[in-house]
Amino acid sequence: MPTPARPAYPNSYADLRLWFDEEWKCLDYLDWLRWPNGFSCPACANAHGWQAPDHRWRCAGCGKRVSALAGTIFHGTRTSLSVWFSAAWLLVNSKAGLSATQLHRETELGSLQTAWAMLHRYRSVMAQPGRDRLSGNVEVDVSYLGGSVPGRGSLGRVLFAVAVEVDADGLGRTIVALIPSAGTAQLAAFLLDSVEPGSRVVTHDWSAYPAGIRDRYVHVARPIVAPGSPTRQVLPAVRRVVFQANHWLMGPRQGAVSAEHLPAYVDEWVFRFNRRHSDSRGQLFHALLGYAVAGAPVTYQSLLKTGRTRPAPSLPVPRVESGSLALPWR
Repeated sequence: MPTPARPAYPNSYADLRLWFDEEWKCLDYLDWLRWPNGFSCPACANAHGWQAPDHRWRCAGCGKRVSALAGTIFHGTRTSLSVWFSAAWLLVNSKAGLSATQLHRETELGSLQTAWAMLHRYRSVMAQPGRDRLSGNVEVDVSYLGGSVPGRGSLGRVLFAVAVEVDADGLGRTIVALIPSAGTAQLAAFLLDSVEPGSRVVTHDWSAYPAGIRDRYVHVARPIVAPGSPTRQVLPAVRRVVFQANHWLMGPRQGAVSAEHLPAYVDEWVFRFNRRHSDSRGQLFHALLGYAVAGAPVTYQSLLKTGRTRPAPSLPVPRVESGSLALPWR
């Protein structure tokens, strides 16, 4: 009877520490995630090269020396990769979210700023361009996230578009995106980016929706029963998602999220929500690191200004074959 393939990710924090007890193993794991089908030079796209003792590649085409960290969110880091890996594990395994103060305390990083920037670099890749669009029955609405909560500080209120799959088992996936306004053009762009054409789109009967939807979707417009009636009666899935997101945002951050950084935290919440049925927390760790090596470098100054960037990487195809006992992912 064949031996089942070992998972390509650690299943516990103990596994994480055992697998990645040396820096070169962390680098090899990122190398494996970045080039699942073998090395490809980012400068000339040549598929041939050889690895030096320091685990950098030498391209056989252009001769360029390439590290698995180059051009990723780890680019130029002076922090140990084992700390980066621990931070990723703690981030995806903390149900209420992980604050920079908690990460600083858990990993004994040199400064609170380093912990804050590390978490935001991970958040910058959590919402992937080109992700699979929602399909089937999809509720769509606009809503503010954030806002004042008595006794818990104040969040900047920011307008988002929200789409939620609804099926017989309840809520499916969701996509939540920042929009500048709730006009027809903005809603049409959000729908095209988030919902598969031909899907059944359910909204309330606001006039901006028909023009935005046109003939691309099966549109169901539900009237609000009476003036002042809460929208949750019309779009319960959207209301539930908005409530859960706002509740999560008031976790370890204690409401101390600025409007500039709020979209990054929303991206993190969506990443968690859409993977809430994962069999193992290691799957979230594996996904996050895969996104991290496909992402673009993020400077500290850009994080201070905007809270996140929106790289458009080409995602690698996950590779899950079993390998040697020394390196379980190989």
